[in-house]
Amino acid sequence: MKLGYKQTEVGVIPDDWAVSTLEKICSFENGDRSSNYPSPGSFRQSGIPFINAGHVSEGKISTSEMNYITQEAYERLGGGKIKAGDILFCLRGSLGKFGVVNDNFGLGAIASSLVIVRPRAAALSLDYLSLYFSSSICSQMIDIWAGGAAQPNLGAKELARFSIPIPASLTEQHAIAQALSNVDALLDSLESLIAKKRDLKQAAMQQLLTGQTRLPGFSGEWEVKRLGDLFNFSGGYSASRDQLSSEGHCYLHYGDIHGSAKTCIDTGVDFHSIPKLDITLKRVSPASLLDDGDVVFVDASEDNEGTSKHVVVVNKAKKPFIAGLHTIVAKSKTDELAFEFRRYCFQTSAIRQQFLFYSVGTKVSGISKSNIPKLTLSFPSVAEQTAIAEVLNEMDIELSVLELRRNKTAALKQGMMQELLTGRTRLI
Repeated sequence: MKLGYKQTEVGVIPDDWAVSTLEKICSFENGDRSSNYPSPGSFRQSGIPFINAGHVSEGKISTSEMNYITQEAYERLGGGKIKAGDILFCLRGSLGKFGVVNDNFGLGAIASSLVIVRPRAAALSLDYLSLYFSSSICSQMIDIWAGGAAQPNLGAKELARFSIPIPASLTEQHAIAQALSNVDALLDSLESLIAKKRDLKQAAMQQLLTGQTRLPGFSGEWEVKRLGDLFNFSGGYSASRDQLSSEGHCYLHYGDIHGSAKTCIDTGVDFHSIPKLDITLKRVSPASLLDDGDVVFVDASEDNEGTSKHVVVVNKAKKPFIAGLHTIVAKSKTDELAFEFRRYCFQTSAIRQQFLFYSVGTKVSGISKSNIPKLTLSFPSVAEQTAIAEVLNEMDIELSVLELRRNKTAALKQGMMQELLTGRTRLI
């Protein structure tokens, strides 16, 4: 007889599936919140891992920047000691992120921002439970039980009330987990390949943009000039984020430079995603209107990595494009730098070190319009610049293809999860 489907609190699922709350199939354990709880001053560089919300994501536990406690401190803890097969779930901060303790992790303890979830029902697969925590069903439960607050958080009590659909057999749970595990393996391989290609590009940039490696057919000395000899510098038109909308003229906010991995912004390709400012252009200085080939630097950053952030403007159609808050606009004085070369020449470690040297500030650092002209740049002939840019652009294209494939695979996984975890598609 063909099985049908039924409506439940988690949506439509097969008739032979059940819906349970987590408290019926799992146990929960918080970290020790007594006087034995480790203080930041008691952390060590090695020892037993003390895991917080920042260490768990996408089902994994990262030991990068891990805090450690001594064996004595670990033994004093009354709770929150992990073991293989535990799921560590974030209750606040990175709410909803989780990591699974694998068999090789060893001893460890959790901070109060996490809770240990242990499956205790014989009819529940750990792999299936971890898939549930990364699904849209779990996200819906988070919205139900933690939504509405300015800083949403959960307790183990609320987490225990989460509803979960459960396939009729362990065999089906394992089949679902295996199918999605295969997609995860593909995603991991793509991530590894992307990381390798990025490292290769960084190495190529350092070699080609400093003249340590020369392309065939090119020789001779490179020029060294101050940026003040190559560009005129000016500031942008200040407008706050809440003044921006989808109406008006394109506006380049410094936060959008910080938030993007791209080194150029195209008023043609990116037009609809660029924020707009609805003002008359008479209020904007011509020096703050961005032309094709202009370079826009940020003048404020909360970390050292961001002090040299910049984008090159592509504006072939000459659309009104306003440089915004906390930006420094560099407009060419000469034709000594090829347009394509500008996308890469400010990304070397030598340039970054100069930005750091001239940056000022404590919590927020940045470079001023009076200091940026003092920076120096070495560069070859325009022909060699163009050849270097072509090599690096080909590497960028290869990276973009891999990243697109990765993103499509991730989207496929999400679609598969929705199908498999609701039983709309059955594997057995």
